[in-house]
Amino acid sequence: MTGRTHDLAAFTAMTFIVTLSPLPKITLATALLSLGANMVGGITPDIDQPTGKLWEDVGFKHNLAGFFTPILGGHRHLSHSILGMIIFGILSKIVLEFLTKIVVFDLNIAWWAFMIGFFSHLVMDTFTQEGVPWLFPVPIKFGIPPLHYLRLKTGGLIENFVVFPGLIGINAIIFYEKYRIFISFIKHNIN
Repeated sequence: MTGRTHDLAAFTAMTFIVTLSPLPKITLATALLSLGANMVGGITPDIDQPTGKLWEDVGFKHNLAGFFTPILGGHRHLSHSILGMIIFGILSKIVLEFLTKIVVFDLNIAWWAFMIGFFSHLVMDTFTQEGVPWLFPVPIKFGIPPLHYLRLKTGGLIENFVVFPGLIGINAIIFYEKYRIFISFIKHNIN
């Protein structure tokens, strides 16, 4: 999947989860940091790819990316697995703990937002032709559907004209169906 699809998938997953289990009162800083953490989580697994959206967004396209790619074993290896999700979950917690010294926010909510984004990335890539090595270091890439040739091509017509608009549609349905939850949350929970 492309970076923009991963961004939207991360946001969609987070809005869906928020409607299932509304959050306690949070500050505006927590809300904004959580949204940012979710977006970063949604593209972090592609840290192993020099052309990934994360590198494009931070402006270090080829400098640091060349360092991380060999450490992570290349594209769709460690960072696209359960083990990678655990490692990046620990690292993100450390980064967020450091940020709490600069900005006051709820660390747990921001961390969960990051993890939701990260997990959504792996789920979305499971539908692509390459699949995902969920059980890395076991060298098996899992994909849905099981037949490789039936899976989506990254940046292909199905992603651009079905998946991406479908995610927009899902967000529209979530916001339409649950708008009272969002309005109530904004009015009563964000200080």
